Amino acid sequence: MINLENVNKNFDDFKALDNLSMSVAKGSIYGLVGVNGAGKTTVIKHLAGIFKSDAGVIAVDGENVYDNDKVKSRMGYVSDDLYFFPQYNLKMLARFYRNMYVNWNTARFNELVELMGLDQKRRVGRFSKGMQKQAALALALSATPEVLLLDEPIDGLDPIVRSRIFKWIIEDVADRQMTVLISSHNLKEMDGICDTVGIIKDGKMLLESDLDELKTKMSESGAFEHSPPSLDEIFIHLYENHGKEVAENV
Repeated sequence: MINLENVNKNFDDFKALDNLSMSVAKGSIYGLVGVNGAGKTTVIKHLAGIFKSDAGVIAVDGENVYDNDKVKSRMGYVSDDLYFFPQYNLKMLARFYRNMYVNWNTARFNELVELMGLDQKRRVGRFSKGMQKQAALALALSATPEVLLLDEPIDGLDPIVRSRIFKWIIEDVADRQMTVLISSHNLKEMDGICDTVGIIKDGKMLLESDLDELKTKMSESGAFEHSPPSLDEIFIHLYENHGKEVAENV
């Protein structure tokens, strides 16, 4: 479904992505993890068609993403650095999205907004950060995308709202095989929702693995006192050991 091959990206003298390759299967919930500056947001912005790579292939269902409106119309994207048109309220944004996405679902949007307790007539610029994140998620989910890209989607959200959002995402994956790529610092949340993880470091892919298989491998390695280890524990261990053990065995 999603395929990146040997992608490179430089910003002046900084190498943000270094020959990075990754693959996300259709209907998968893929967790992209790494420390700040590892390249997670850069990967997602390439997939969203915001950045153009210096080299390599970035494709969804075999089609290049950059400058491809047809592919982008099948994607939902929630950025970590949210931006809304200053004078727009939620109702106006819904109308804007309806004109962009052929599978826009007005009934679902109204339901999500009501459950989140958001005022459709209030300018989104006056929402709190948490409310703005909820608004962005409601818009993205109501676009009924085939691919959902989420960059730090739960920042600023209370536990009840987080639980609801993940429930909606899981239902969409189960009902219509939506493909999800999530970048987050909250590895405990990722541990409970993702089936596949990619660990990125210094713009390089340290490893990709089915999460259950990775936990099994790490348990068998004897690196942990208990079994199975959490994604949090695995992540710290791999960063400290540069992924050498798992790269040889997974």
